[in-house]
Amino acid sequence: MARYFLKTQLIAMRTKKLLFIALTILCFTFSANAQRGVRIGYIDMEYILENVPEYREASTQLDGKAQRWKNDIDKMMNEVEQMNINLSSERVLLTAELVEEREEDIKIKEDEMLKYQQDRFGPNGDLYIQRRQLVQPIQDQVFNIVQEIAESKKYDFIFDKSADIVMLFSAERHDISDIVLRSITRTAKRTQANSKKEKKEVQQKEDLSLEEDQAVTEREEAVEAKKDERELMMAERKRVRDSVRAVKKAEYDARRQALLDERQRKKDSIAEVRANKNNGDTNEEENEGEDNNGNGTNK
Repeated sequence: MARYFLKTQLIAMRTKKLLFIALTILCFTFSANAQRGVRIGYIDMEYILENVPEYREASTQLDGKAQRWKNDIDKMMNEVEQMNINLSSERVLLTAELVEEREEDIKIKEDEMLKYQQDRFGPNGDLYIQRRQLVQPIQDQVFNIVQEIAESKKYDFIFDKSADIVMLFSAERHDISDIVLRSITRTAKRTQANSKKEKKEVQQKEDLSLEEDQAVTEREEAVEAKKDERELMMAERKRVRDSVRAVKKAEYDARRQALLDERQRKKDSIAEVRANKNNGDTNEEENEGEDNNGNGTNK
């Protein structure tokens, strides 16, 4: 009996020890997760697409094409409406067979318009297909970049803000859209890079951590801001310099024109004096000639 009691106590002590160890491990795991926290990020696909130059250009072309399709539909609609107006005004003059024929023509025209509209703007229309073809490569690229960022930066969840998931609130520090956008830009630069130096610079930026990447981005944005400010300052200086030059040139042109006018007036005055003098000499010669003629007659 004592042996059984002792064995029972040993089993109980062993069980308590195992429970204590399990609870210790569980608490340690929970504490580690609590210290690390769940890391969540999100992207805005619409923002990313709007800032990809290739997508913007292709989207603009597609919007222009869609507008032309809409104009075609409006034109067909106006034709159908005009056919209905004509039929309404001429119905009393037409036989039943002609009325039926006109109505059939209108029905055919309406069906053509609806088919054209469905082919262009329907669920499986040209606009939907071409838009999907335009977006799909960028979406695939974004998906791959998000996977890489999630693995390298230890994210637990990354959502798409522009999708159907409702996000009532999210701090901007969780937005990694700019990181994805920069990765797309760097991928394009890496593709366009020719020298080893350029490829190395792109690779160095890709190897940065999230905090380092944000710091580099802030520095780059600060440099760009200073560059823009400097360009604006230079443009303002050039504007002022050009304005001063324009004023000086106008003053110079005015003085030059005044001198030319004064010179011309002097020339005209001299020419007028000479002309008057020539006229006076001519009159004197004529008078002398008349006197000589008169004297000769009297003799």
